[in-house]
Amino acid sequence: MRAPTGSVVGLCSASATMSAMGMAFLGYWGVHEPTPWNTRDIAVVCLAFLSFMALGAAIWIATTPVPEDAVERIAPARRSFAAGLILMWLGMILAIWH
Repeated sequence: MRAPTGSVVGLCSASATMSAMGMAFLGYWGVHEPTPWNTRDIAVVCLAFLSFMALGAAIWIATTPVPEDAVERIAPARRSFAAGLILMWLGMILAIWH
């Protein structure tokens, strides 16, 4: 079954938006602070970078060319987007939770 019209565009837009929000969060959170990092800070940054990888993979998977009669790659791209979203939120929650 083919994906609905606009699925790829919507998924790519959502992924790019979440990446921008993650970058804004990292800038606001204080990645550039001169204080030494502790374990929690490293975990937050690692979660953020993993989420950027998953969100970027969602775009790459969704836009991969497929033959005309093949199954589209929307389902794996959606799973990658969901993983990136969850990782981003876990990083944000860890950053604000003391």
